Amino acid sequence: MRSMLGSAALAGCLVMTLAAQSPDWNQWRGPARDGVVRSFTPPAIWPERPAQAWSVDAGIGHSSPIVSGGRVFLFSRVGEQEALTAYDLATGKQNWRQAYEAPYQMNPAATGHGKGPKSTPAVDGGRVHALGISGILTTFDAASGRVVWQHDFKKEFRQTSPDFGASMSPIVDGVQVIAHVGGAAGGAIIAFDAASGARRWTWKGDGPAYASPVIATVGATRHLVTQTQSDIVALSPRDGRELWRQPFTTDYDQNIVTPLVIGDVLVYGGLQKPMVAARITRAGGAWKLVEVWRNPDVPMYMSSPVASGGVIYGFTQRNRGQFFALDAASGRTLWTSPPRQGDNASLAVAGDLILATTTEGALVVMRQGSTAYQLIRTYTVAQSAVWAHPAFAARGILVKGADKLSFWTF
Repeated sequence: MRSMLGSAALAGCLVMTLAAQSPDWNQWRGPARDGVVRSFTPPAIWPERPAQAWSVDAGIGHSSPIVSGGRVFLFSRVGEQEALTAYDLATGKQNWRQAYEAPYQMNPAATGHGKGPKSTPAVDGGRVHALGISGILTTFDAASGRVVWQHDFKKEFRQTSPDFGASMSPIVDGVQVIAHVGGAAGGAIIAFDAASGARRWTWKGDGPAYASPVIATVGATRHLVTQTQSDIVALSPRDGRELWRQPFTTDYDQNIVTPLVIGDVLVYGGLQKPMVAARITRAGGAWKLVEVWRNPDVPMYMSSPVASGGVIYGFTQRNRGQFFALDAASGRTLWTSPPRQGDNASLAVAGDLILATTTEGALVVMRQGSTAYQLIRTYTVAQSAVWAHPAFAARGILVKGADKLSFWTF
């Protein structure tokens, strides 16, 4: 008994130490919003099974957990309320929960996905910014949970969310937080002052889809890039000025894939569409896209790709779900995994590994490489489908299932 208690105490100390040392995973797909993990140290040998440090009932929804300052923030639905909850990363103890009324009528075609929320918050400067499934944008104080400001847009747009609910994850850029709000009948990308909620600029070129924006620098110009309902657009994050626009549509306006920018090349795709790479160029004072390659073999639906070492890794809905790798320069398919991996997967790059959670409740650990699919381990990390992206902390991975949040260590 003494030995078992000593081991448990040692494991608890290890989790607390790792939590204290962990850099932040503070927004959608990590600090750079590209799925590249710099806060996770893989084990030298992957164990037969990971250790579950803690698991809590956390409400429903597919919003991803985020990590900042030794705490985990999770946006979820509890009854008819949307709630932001702060947990201690080391122990899973709830620090605070702040909720507001958010009744939501689901589209009949999306009942299997639940009533959300689906958008992942962003934390920066002591504030957490969250977009609810019906389009309510709220900023909370990270220390206490106090609501700092809130906008619901009901008086501005006939619809305040797309047909299947708001999924766009807000992005923080300096002193402003940027969100794409509204619905199929019209919307806007709006930059708000992060501290006060006052508007800094507004672009009303198209309504939102389900993708999330990224910011990339091409030459000396910063581009805020996102998929809208009917286009892929780039705006100046400073003032909202439109830089370029590329028409792009999918069936039922399901533009979902978050664009990937590799240097000056944009990689994008969507439901039953080829993957396309296009160079962002400027001539005669005007920006435009020049296609580099397209690959029709591995269309993406909801899963967003990642890139490492000249290779693009992703997940296609073909053959009941397959992982794939493409040569970033030519677009040539390098390999595909065995089929039937699931309906969706969330990918991240960690050192020379690809880590993915799937709708089969699995964590799939793969070795990066251009010659073949190299599976290292598959772990069961949830007793339900996992749609939310995982979050990373030192040697731990946070996984949000249907209604539970778990912290797994290796």
